[in-house]
Amino acid sequence: MYAIVNIAGKQTKVEADKFVYTHKLAGNVGDSVELGNALLTDDNGTVNIGAPALDVKVTGTILAHVKSDKVLVFKKKRRKGHRKLNGHRQDYTKVMINSIG
Repeated sequence: MYAIVNIAGKQTKVEADKFVYTHKLAGNVGDSVELGNALLTDDNGTVNIGAPALDVKVTGTILAHVKSDKVLVFKKKRRKGHRKLNGHRQDYTKVMINSIG
């Protein structure tokens, strides 16, 4: 069984007993979270589509707060001697999906 869930404006496919990386969520490691707005569920070929959402609870546990790999942003204006280098690391939360439904 899997579900498509709206987490912080992004649609994410979640399955029970698997983990997923989402944008940083409020909470500490070990806290349980409820992910709302299940848009679609599939249970062995039986597909339920919400209009716009279903009454399905998706619960999970926060495993860790992590950062992604560094992305370098380089800007240059030719013939002006202007160069600028910035780096960015996005914050993510690793969530273990406990149950769907």
